[in-house]
Amino acid sequence: MILYITVAAVTALLAGLVDNHPTRQSYKVTRQQLCNYVCLTAVFLILFLLSACRLNVGNDYAKYVEFMHLVNCDAYVPTEIGFNLLVKLVYGLSGYENFLLVFAFYSFVTVLFFLLAMYEQSDEFGFTFFLFMTLGYYFQTFSTVRYYLALAVALYSMKFVLRRQWGRFVVLVLLGSAFHKSLLVVIPLYFLASLAWKKWQLAAAALFCTTFLFMQDFYLKLVIFLYPTYEDTEYLEGGTSYISILRCAAVLSFAGIVYWMRRREVSAEKRREAGELPVEALLWNRRFWFYFYLNLGALILYVFCAFLPIVSRIGYYLMVSQILYLPMLLRAVPDRRWRRFFRVGILLAAVLYFAMYLKKGANDGVLILPYRTFFFHEMVNILSDVN
Repeated sequence: MILYITVAAVTALLAGLVDNHPTRQSYKVTRQQLCNYVCLTAVFLILFLLSACRLNVGNDYAKYVEFMHLVNCDAYVPTEIGFNLLVKLVYGLSGYENFLLVFAFYSFVTVLFFLLAMYEQSDEFGFTFFLFMTLGYYFQTFSTVRYYLALAVALYSMKFVLRRQWGRFVVLVLLGSAFHKSLLVVIPLYFLASLAWKKWQLAAAALFCTTFLFMQDFYLKLVIFLYPTYEDTEYLEGGTSYISILRCAAVLSFAGIVYWMRRREVSAEKRREAGELPVEALLWNRRFWFYFYLNLGALILYVFCAFLPIVSRIGYYLMVSQILYLPMLLRAVPDRRWRRFFRVGILLAAVLYFAMYLKKGANDGVLILPYRTFFFHEMVNILSDVN
């Protein structure tokens, strides 16, 4: 636990030195740009090495080693073609079942996409990175490595949605889905979140949500069609997350407060005099509403679709936008004192969440504690070794 707290603190301090909107000068690297390169490289190496050097750390580490062994033996595994080809390639080049290198590849790509997404899209990289660490996104990459690679790709793909570069968005998602097919769900969901919804459309969407209460069998059959390996397994039990509901509700409430504060800040007379002010730009800002609808969608899923076995995975594709949305909202608060108040409140809530997350780090379903590395530990026997 001390190791994780230290890593989170050190990387957050380094990230705080990064300015992802530096002033650029022609044919010259500024001091801030050089600082960015050094700090980002240091952050990447710390996160990558901590993840790549782990051994049997993560809820399903041993299960993945078993999957890799079965792939190498040409047996059936419920994993995507990207995962299977990667295992074949790494094992073939290594000459033995080098599962450590496969995990290292996932660590490299996942951390890289997360950092690129935060650096390119955040209003304040340091604050976004702090949320990334304290809300547990990084440490959860130790488990379900295929899914978190897909989640990193989903976060990175948001910039293409906002730019209306649909071709690049779809191609990136299709490539990512080769490692976890659940990523395909972001194509319709992100498209819907990018629309400028009218009131009557929101009312129709709310009416549609009631079908989740009366047509649960239909939606479960649809899930089984998409995920046939879930049939007659514990994965069909469903369930929801009250913490996720609370997070989405809090973020949406904060967005509503900021919206009201910005609207109240500028009178009608000032609008006529100044034309389109930054205040007004927020009210119709594409990013503001895109992130808003993503979190609203996540809240709807967790409240109305708790019976679906994949609700948490779909919800995380929407909720991950919070690490970009909160810095944007903070920056939009017009009053400096209120901005400072909200910032402190978010920081304290994130630290509390991190403490709660680490407290259950040794529990089933998490298993990121204790930390082990292949330098000092041996891999336990997998199922195939026991049989």
